[in-house]
This record gives sequence, structure tokens and C-alpha cells, in this order.
Amino acid sequence: MSNKGKNTLLWIIAIVLTVGLVIYQRSTGPTYPVNGSISIGDELIKYKLIRTFGGDKDALVEIEIENNEISGTITQKRFKSYDDWMTTDMVRKNGKLVGTIPNQPAAGKVEYKIVLRSNGKTYVINEEPVVIRFKGAVPRAILIPHIFFMFVSLLFALRVGLEIFFRKVDTRYYTGVVAITLFIGGLILGPIVQKYAFDAYWTGWPFGHDLTDNKTLFVFIFWVIAWFVLRKKPENKLWPTLAVIAMLLVYAIPHSVLGSEIDHTKDAKQTTETTLSE
Repeated sequence: MSNKGKNTLLWIIAIVLTVGLVIYQRSTGPTYPVNGSISIGDELIKYKLIRTFGGDKDALVEIEIENNEISGTITQKRFKSYDDWMTTDMVRKNGKLVGTIPNQPAAGKVEYKIVLRSNGKTYVINEEPVVIRFKGAVPRAILIPHIFFMFVSLLFALRVGLEIFFRKVDTRYYTGVVAITLFIGGLILGPIVQKYAFDAYWTGWPFGHDLTDNKTLFVFIFWVIAWFVLRKKPENKLWPTLAVIAMLLVYAIPHSVLGSEIDHTKDAKQTTETTLSE
């Protein structure tokens, strides 16, 4: 195969791997809906229980059920709180049963369970409560460039790895592209996205434990080191290889794990302590 043909093939492989990693990370994260199905009589009911919601309106949990004989309830409480569980009836609208979860402050979470009823029988949709996290609306003008630069950084990182193992050509240019796009997408646009979504620019080290922030900083450091090493030693393979491995490890972690959240138990404890001291 000619050098040009091999280069084209490696780009195709890099694109396929990038798309696959992005889909994997998004579909395994704690914000991906819980999908499933349940049989009630002769009817198979499919459901999708949402785990993230953006905006200032109440979140709606909708299950498509044409059979009017089937009713449902939604039981919920704030996540990490001492609240009592509250159960309300789901309402029927346009062939769906709809449950409402009141809007929460940015990073506020609510855990909820759905129960369906038909002919005196009870059908529990989810034994384990589903946790939904609320966030503010992020303008597309910020979100789209953020996603674009993060996608490009992953694409070129994989291209560096393929270059090292299959063509053994100088990777300085590709490594520089990764460092620049990761910096723009992860360390400039990323905090802006987080500010809109969760009212905080940075909640990773040293201010918090947000894994998304921490892993972005972690992998960026590797690529910066690799770029500086390659400037002096273009033939170096160790540092770009370590940077690629770091990128793969980061993308193996589901998106939004250990993300921003409100702990209402701390608020309750502080309130109690304040009351007792008065």
C-alpha cells in the first residue's frame, strides 16, 4: 500500500474509533436515560427514564401507553436529603402517562420511582430509584464549539497512536493539534459550559472532586509534556504514547461521573446546628 493510501486508511480508522469512543462514553454515563420494557397483559410497554434535564421548567417523565386502563404514580424525593418520599399520580396526555419532577437549582438531583397499575395489579418499573440531575440551559453557541474541539482532540490523539504504531512518522504536528484543541475545548469552553449548566466554572482539583474537570486537566498535562518533548526530540515515542494511553483511560470513564451535585443533608445539618446555637 502506498504511503498516501496508508495515511487515508489510518484516518478512517481514527474516525471510526473516535465515534465509537464518544458513543460508548455518552451511553454509559450517569446522564444517559434508563431504557427498558415491561409486559402488562398482552401489551409490551417500553420506557425511557430521563437522568438529566436542562432549563428552568419542570422535568417530565413520559411513558407511551395507549391503554387507558393502565395508570401510574411517580414517587420522588431530593437526592442526598432527609426528605420524605412523595407520591403523585401520573397524568394521561396524548397517549402517554406523564409524571412531573419539580425543577431544581443547578446541580440539584431528584431520585424517583415509577409504578404502573392495571386490573388491581402493581407493576414496578424500577426497583432502584433513578437519579435525575438538573442543570441550566447552555447556549448552542458555546456547547457546539465545546463538543467540536473535544471531538477533534480525541480524533487527533487516536491518529497520533496509529501513527506511532503503523507508520512511525514524526507526530509533533498532530500532538500540537491535540494540545491546542483540548485546551480550547476542555479548559476554556468546558468551564464556560459548566458555568451555564451548574453555576461554577471549575469544580475539580483543588476546589472539588468533579471527575470531568480533573480528567480533562490530567490528560492535558500529558499532551503538553509530549509536545514539549517532541520539540526537542521529534523521534521520541514514549511521551506521545503515554499521552494517547491517558486519553484512552479518560474516555473509558463514563461522562459526568462524580459530577457537580447538591448535598441537602449538609444543608440540613448546618441548619440544625445553627438553630441549636441560637
